[in-house]
Amino acid sequence: MSTVHEETTHLQTHLQHAVDLAAENAAVDGGPFGAVVVTADGREFPAVNRVTADHDPTAHAEVMAIRSACRALGAFDLSGAVLYTSCEPCPLCLSASLWARLDAVYFAADRHDAAAGGFDDAEFYEFFARSAQERDRALPVRHVLLAARTEPFRAWAGNAHRTEY
Repeated sequence: MSTVHEETTHLQTHLQHAVDLAAENAAVDGGPFGAVVVTADGREFPAVNRVTADHDPTAHAEVMAIRSACRALGAFDLSGAVLYTSCEPCPLCLSASLWARLDAVYFAADRHDAAAGGFDDAEFYEFFARSAQERDRALPVRHVLLAARTEPFRAWAGNAHRTEY
């Protein structure tokens, strides 16, 4: 049974690792974000922001750490694992964390620290708080009725070899 002090030290160690990864990445022209997924049995999957290096707007450190852990573990469900990240996850990273079924997410810097450093995600957080009409002005997302729209779901339901998720 671990003590609160041991748990706090463990938490700080993993967060410091994420911060160190972020600082190292920023020093070599990468994004200033780092993350580590730690499984229940202690395996660590570190990653850094690769948005500009990979020309991929989804290559945030948290997403990269989740991808790395999933690939290595041969699973898409990371139940039991925890994400430690140098900065508060943006909506994309938080969504990825939910889809990965992580047990918890801990972060060091918050969104206000990120904004002060030139990475203001406020627009993304605000987007989801807006009404549908207001969101539509920022990014039109429209439902189009298509007769075959449910075909993929019927194919899924009919596939006896599908992997549930």
